[in-house]
This record gives sequence, C-alpha cells and structure tokens, in this order.
Amino acid sequence: MYKLAAAFALLASPALASGLQIEVEGEGANGTISIDLFEDVAPKHVEQITALAADGKYDGVVFHRVIEGFMAQTGDVQYGNSTANGFDMRYAGRGGSDRPDLPAEFSDLTFDRGVVGMARSQNPDSANSQFFIMFEPGPFLDGQYTVVGQVTDGMDVVDAIKRGHSQTGAVTGQPDMMKKVTVTE
Repeated sequence: MYKLAAAFALLASPALASGLQIEVEGEGANGTISIDLFEDVAPKHVEQITALAADGKYDGVVFHRVIEGFMAQTGDVQYGNSTANGFDMRYAGRGGSDRPDLPAEFSDLTFDRGVVGMARSQNPDSANSQFFIMFEPGPFLDGQYTVVGQVTDGMDVVDAIKRGHSQTGAVTGQPDMMKKVTVTE
C-alpha cells in the first residue's frame, strides 16, 4: 500500500508537470507563452523551476537581459521581482532563489529558436532559477547549458519582449515581466 501511495504522490508532484504558462506584461510584450518542459532531459532543473512557479516565486519577475537576435533572460526571484518593496532594476539578474544551485544536466539537444535553457555563471553547476528563451538558433550553447524545454505557443509574445542594450542586453526603463507563471499538466 505504501509503494502505491508513494507512486501517486510522485505523479502529483511538480517534477512531473509537463509545462509552464507564462503571462507576460509590459511595454513590449503582452500575452501568454506556453512551454513544454523536458523532464526526461533535465529532471532536476524541471523540478526546480516548476516548484518555484508553483510557489508563485516567478510572478512579477522581469526580463532583465534581452539581446536582439539571441535570447530573453528572466527568472531572478531574489532581485528581479518588480512588485517587491525596494525593487531596483540594477540588481535584477544577480540573484537566484533560496533553493540550491543545480548540477549541470547537459544533453545533445540543440539551442534552436524557442528553446528554453537555464542560465548559469561560469561554473557549469551554478544554474538556480534564471532561464532564457532563444530568439534565434545558438548552437554555440549546445552542450554548455542545460536545455529544459521548448516554447509551443506564444513565440510572437517572446519576439515582442522589450530589448535591452545592444551589447550587454541590460534592459533599462520599464522592463517586461512575467505577471503570472502557472505549472501546466
């Protein structure tokens, strides 16, 4: 009986959720992005981001680094929540979450348009909460960053996200944000 109950509990956990629905709001983009998550490719990373989403940690978090022809980055739950008291855009992108960093889960999947990858520092085992969505293919990232999913609907919304500085990608002024992030089945 215990094994059966444990199996049902596992099936109900966010780690086995199949996607995210991101409501984007801002000057550039307004709409919904649907993402299929690859639990079989990056189970630890998928569990981390679905747990953060289920806890509402991504709600209000800005797209802090957006580079034309490359990608849009978000997910800094520590410093990137635009609805938090004391929010300062200058710090967005410097943090993670209260969860531990993750060991790399590199795969042979390629970073094509619409692929979602985990951001990290120079240490391959430093991904935490931040992720990015590719505007264009970036094969130079293959095998260097963890692929966690693919946009299945809403690439027009991704394409409309407010761009940052042409060199650094740092967004100035009022950035677009993830108003609400929901775990989908």
